[in-house]
Amino acid sequence: MGKKKEQYCPLTRWQYFTKTLYHDPSSTGEFTYDGVVYRKSEALQTVESRNSRLQMGLVGLMFLAFVLATYFRSAMPLAAGILLIVAAFLVLPLAVAVIYGESSGIYFLYTMIAAGLLGFLLTRFKPAKRDMYAREGFVFTALAWVVISLIGAAPFTLSGQIPSYLDAVFETVSGFTTTGASILTNVEALDNGMLFWRSFTHWLGGMGILVFMLSLVNMGGQANHLLRAESPGPTVSKMVPNMRKSAAILYGIYIVMTAVEVVLLLIGGMPLFDSLCTAFGTAGTGGFGIKNSSMGYYDSYYLQGVVSVFMALFGVNFNVYFFLLMKKYAMVWRNTEVRAYFAIIAGSTLIITLNILGMFPTAFDAFHHAFFAVSSVITTTGFSTTDFDLWPQLSRCILVLLMIVGACAGSTSGGIKVSRILLLGKLLHREIKKILHPKHISVITVDGQLVEDRVVSSAAAYMVAYMILLLGGATLLAWDNLGFTESFTAVLTCLGNVGPGLGRLGPAGNFSPFSGFSKVVMSLLMLLGRLELMPILVMLSPRMWRER
Repeated sequence: MGKKKEQYCPLTRWQYFTKTLYHDPSSTGEFTYDGVVYRKSEALQTVESRNSRLQMGLVGLMFLAFVLATYFRSAMPLAAGILLIVAAFLVLPLAVAVIYGESSGIYFLYTMIAAGLLGFLLTRFKPAKRDMYAREGFVFTALAWVVISLIGAAPFTLSGQIPSYLDAVFETVSGFTTTGASILTNVEALDNGMLFWRSFTHWLGGMGILVFMLSLVNMGGQANHLLRAESPGPTVSKMVPNMRKSAAILYGIYIVMTAVEVVLLLIGGMPLFDSLCTAFGTAGTGGFGIKNSSMGYYDSYYLQGVVSVFMALFGVNFNVYFFLLMKKYAMVWRNTEVRAYFAIIAGSTLIITLNILGMFPTAFDAFHHAFFAVSSVITTTGFSTTDFDLWPQLSRCILVLLMIVGACAGSTSGGIKVSRILLLGKLLHREIKKILHPKHISVITVDGQLVEDRVVSSAAAYMVAYMILLLGGATLLAWDNLGFTESFTAVLTCLGNVGPGLGRLGPAGNFSPFSGFSKVVMSLLMLLGRLELMPILVMLSPRMWRER
């Protein structure tokens, strides 16, 4: 061993984790890299210590989650299937890393082996009981999403590209829930394999990993409970009597639409890697960009226009596309939700265009950016071409309202959903009629069909839970003292799986200013929003576990 060079270089946290990859993690004060002695700051040493504790705690939580999952003996084959599916999909970012010659790809291999081995071991256990009831389906779905997020975060931290495991979990939860909120200040610093995995989580989470599994395996009566827990919207519709075939049709449409967008982006001159990542973010309505300026990097109205159109299309109930394939055009036209959805897009685009005319050279420029922003926000995608936080107050208010509304039920979008808004509007109208005409019997219908009272009650309960979580979450995030705008829109964007908020959380900002506690709260809110609140709330209910 030669003598250390007396040359000290200050090193940022980002440089340390991305360039040294823990060459001497046991060293407390300094480490040697390439013949140079680097001295760690006290802040960096604190971060390392905190990360170590968090990693141990969260890995323990992962195993605890699966212990709880296997508490429901019927869930063991499902747990095994999910782990094996995640392990299989990790092959893709590994392949990307190999193609680009990135050493960080080894961490995808490590994670893949760990998930695959755990999944294989679970297949060795044959449960005596295979029946799964509604509450078990809800709890298992919630646990599955937690565990998937914990596993999916591992490559980011192991590679050092997102040094804090807590930040990596936040980023991964945001990916799988198709939120698109990010803690990264420099996205382009990530390796291509990491960027691919980050965007691919959107595509997996958009339609749902459980739905993907249901499309491959016949789960019998269990499928309905799982699909109900994972599918967005007030009700779950089967396109064909067989649930497995319904899931397969959904994924078939999903894959074809994604492929079409990739081809159109390639025609516009976007590189293949960029096209794939952008299409994944669009299809899942997630919005993770691979450039710091999101879609603003691509100075092309064609490319931005393709993305804006496909964002709107992925916000449509996928049942509609099935009806189109079956040439049932009358059913498509009668769909009140779809008509209301496109009417909201058209009206919002028109108002915002008129409001921002003076900020752009031509009316077409204003229309282009307005339509892109409206399409991105109402579908809760989160891509951006410009910083809409700089727009007039009226435009920003409309965008906030669109965050709340969301797109159609049965799509990959988040938010309350247009169908719920229509349903609650009809409920309000009925209550007003009852006050005016107490003896009048009024029923609620949608598309000419009677809506059951349980569906109406479920929509009302959803809104109550939504408001409680919105106000409660904003109160908890206020602890960071970032301001009302940031705290409120952070909860709104996480609960609605939107992505960007306002203020420092706008398209030009990120979520890094929040504390670890706030990131945990926001991660939970993202899961609540993606799973339509109820699965997570059922899992957190003490009564659920007492009655086992």
